[in-house]
Parts: sequence; structure tokens; C-alpha cells
Amino acid sequence: MAAVTEVPAVAAWRHLDAREGFEVLFPRREHDGYRFEGHATAVEGGVTWSVSYEIRVDSDWVTREAHVWSRSVAGERELRLEGDVSGRWTIDGRSAPELDGLLDVDLEASAFTNAFPVKRLILGVGEEADAPAVYVRAPNLRVTRLEQHYRRLADDGARMRFDYLSPAFDFRAILVYDESGLVVDYPGIAVRVA
Repeated sequence: MAAVTEVPAVAAWRHLDAREGFEVLFPRREHDGYRFEGHATAVEGGVTWSVSYEIRVDSDWVTREAHVWSRSVAGERELRLEGDVSGRWTIDGRSAPELDGLLDVDLEASAFTNAFPVKRLILGVGEEADAPAVYVRAPNLRVTRLEQHYRRLADDGARMRFDYLSPAFDFRAILVYDESGLVVDYPGIAVRVA
């Protein structure tokens, strides 16, 4: 089994196929978890957009808050999500009971956010789990519940592999992660470049 290491000081992905673009991430270790600051820019379906985010997770990799900004020809938007350890959420300060029980935030604009369930669940080879998430669409920042399923496959050297399923998008792929738990190959979506 691949040994899990600390998150690097910077990471970047090239988005491909579904959209053309780029994402860069700057993690910062805090006494009670991590703060992640990132930016993604893309052209998707003829629409150019940018999304910036700041996400905080606790020491168990449970998402506690996400602040997201987007910009496109449709205008600028801002979103603030806050969650507690039991999975109760607020959207811009208003209760969001439809998201109860969710522990991760998944940004459509980001390849990085697929690290959250992998780091939080710590699945062994052959183990699997549902990992539904608070899903934030790009560029409109619409929030929905996203059902996801991860099954850990045999490692490929230092690379962890997961059979990933997202029924709402009829999407299934083998996601490959490095030893820090960051995705390096997300077929049809992104590849890690730094």
C-alpha cells in the first residue's frame, strides 16, 4: 500500500476534454487542519470563466467552510458555505437541510477537491464507500447534493487508484492519486502538472 505523505506547498492541474483550462492550489497547514486557496480558469462550451476558492478542512479532513467567487460574462458571484462536524450546512448564512450529513465540498471547477473524501476516508485496498458531497457548479455557483462512490483498487507503485462513480453524471473512471492524496489523473477532466 502506498504511504501517504504531507500535502505539497503548491499543486497545479491542466483541465482537458470537458473544458480547457488550468487550476493552481496553495495549501496552508493550520493548527487544526488545512486552508486551501486556489484558482481555476477555463473555457467550457464556449463560455470563459474563472473561479477562486478558499476551503478549510479540520484535522479529520471534514470540510468546515468554503468561500467561492466566480466571474464570467454573466457577472460576478460569491458563495459562502459553512459546515459543522455532523454535516449540517449553511449557504450564505441560511440553513440548508437538503445538505445534511455531507462532509465534503466538491467544486465542479476543481480537480483538487476530489482529495477530500480520499484523505478523510483512508480506504484500504478493496474497501469502498459512498462519499456524497456539497457540489458547487461553475460558473453559476449553484449548490446541489452530489452522490459519489469510491472503491480503492490495487496501488500502482506509489500511486493510489480508485474506481470512482458519479451516477448523476453517468460518469465512471479510475482516478489516480499521488502519495499525498492529490489526484494526478482524472480521465476526461484534468491531469496534474505540478
